[in-house]
Parts: sequence; C-alpha cells; structure tokens
Amino acid sequence: MIVQFSIFPVDKGEELGKYVARIIDIIDRSGLPYQTTAMSTLVEGTWEQVFGLIKKCHNALKKESNRVYVVITIDDRKGAKNRLKGKVKDVEKILKRQIRK
Repeated sequence: MIVQFSIFPVDKGEELGKYVARIIDIIDRSGLPYQTTAMSTLVEGTWEQVFGLIKKCHNALKKESNRVYVVITIDDRKGAKNRLKGKVKDVEKILKRQIRK
C-alpha cells in the first residue's frame, strides 16, 4: 500500500518548516520507504505500519499544537510491492524516457 499524506499544525503561523522537519525525521527513522515532495509525503508499507507511523506523527504535533490538519490518500493494491518507485518506472517505460523526479 502507498499512502500520501500531509500533516501540519494550523495554529503556528505561516512558517512551518521546523514542524515539517520534525515529522520528516519521524518518517525517516521509521525505516519505511518514502518520498517527500513540497506538498506531501508518500510512504509505502502495510496498513499497520503506515497508519502506525501517521499516528506517531500526529501525536508528535499534538504535543505542541492545539489543532493539527491531516490529509490522507490511499492506494491499496493487492499483492503490489515496491510501487513507490515502480509506478514511476512504469510511466517511464511507456514514455520510453526518464522523467523529472
């Protein structure tokens, strides 16, 4: 399963980099495959792994924020593995060229 999520405090103003960095540190230390973009992070793993990680991220922000915003998108394909990079490789194969990542 691949899960895309964004999580941030909404009561800390416009500059949220230090809060985002804390969350990325948690994700990075989880050992799960992930990819961070400017607007969200993709994580690959089992339901339990990914949602355990999101819960950990949520709890970390709740310690210092009165309001946390979370958006989650799930792609759960039976038997699919290594799709974080595999999906991009599939598109490149169809296009017969590499794309910007």
